[in-house]
Amino acid sequence: MAENPPNPSFQMIGDASAPVCVDGVCAVPTPHDDPIDQTTTDQTTTEQTAPGAPSPVPSLPNLRDLGGYLGHDGRRVASGVLYRSTDFRFLDDDDIPAFADLGIATVYDLRSAAERTELPDPDMPAVTDVHLDVLADLASAIPANLGKIFTDPSSVAQASAALSDGSIAAHVAQTYREMITLPSAVSAYRRFYQGILGDHLGPALVHCTTGKDRTGWASASLLTLLGVSRDDVFDDYLLTNQRLLPALRPLFDRFAEAGGDPDSLLPVLGVDPAYLESSFDEVNVHFGNIEGYFVDGLGLGDDALEQLRAKYLVAAA
Repeated sequence: MAENPPNPSFQMIGDASAPVCVDGVCAVPTPHDDPIDQTTTDQTTTEQTAPGAPSPVPSLPNLRDLGGYLGHDGRRVASGVLYRSTDFRFLDDDDIPAFADLGIATVYDLRSAAERTELPDPDMPAVTDVHLDVLADLASAIPANLGKIFTDPSSVAQASAALSDGSIAAHVAQTYREMITLPSAVSAYRRFYQGILGDHLGPALVHCTTGKDRTGWASASLLTLLGVSRDDVFDDYLLTNQRLLPALRPLFDRFAEAGGDPDSLLPVLGVDPAYLESSFDEVNVHFGNIEGYFVDGLGLGDDALEQLRAKYLVAAA
């Protein structure tokens, strides 16, 4: 993993067979179906992957397919159509062909405007880039400032005492609660669901900086709406600790060299069941259940919920 990885610049021009280029390195995607028209509901031919399968792009270890989980009415979440990820700062040239083969047609970027300015998403002309600033209305939020840890870990080391006193975990949990009713979050997640329901083509990828908090709620709420069990939803969420944290070992080491306590980074860069429980608790307080959140909280309606399940659930093999 590079110490200061460059921001990759993609070039995707023309049809699905056109080469994908990042910083001059190109790959031709393996032939696959045309981008999915998400105004249709027939996903029955999608090849299924194992739930929580490892990332097909090794340098993006927290990227994963949300498909394969058992959901509503004994059907499974369709594979190959919905992905979650970190940002692209660590994407290696050698992994460009694997990324191209995903056939991503729409990227939903949940980061703040400042995060996008500091590290823009790669230029992907054939891909729709949808910016949804979840935490725009929150004055200060740790998930929206994680990029600083990557770019200047020494500055964070100066705050090691604050990171170690337990208040950081409480602050993160509060952000998870805010993501349910904060106006910018309501707008962002509404537009995310409208997008995957048909406003934009798929396959789709949703990401933030580390792909765990803002993206974590997008993924957990979606899987829950599709009828995936609470245990499986939390298992998917907690995969970040297994896959992202080991990849960030050089960052932990630099933090320690700068005088910080690397263990104090765990509540910031990892995930905790209590964080996600905070979001679900807030849903229950305000809307009764996840269906109420979708229908009333996001204002999407019962018909949209049925459409979501028809679109992204397929017959179990």
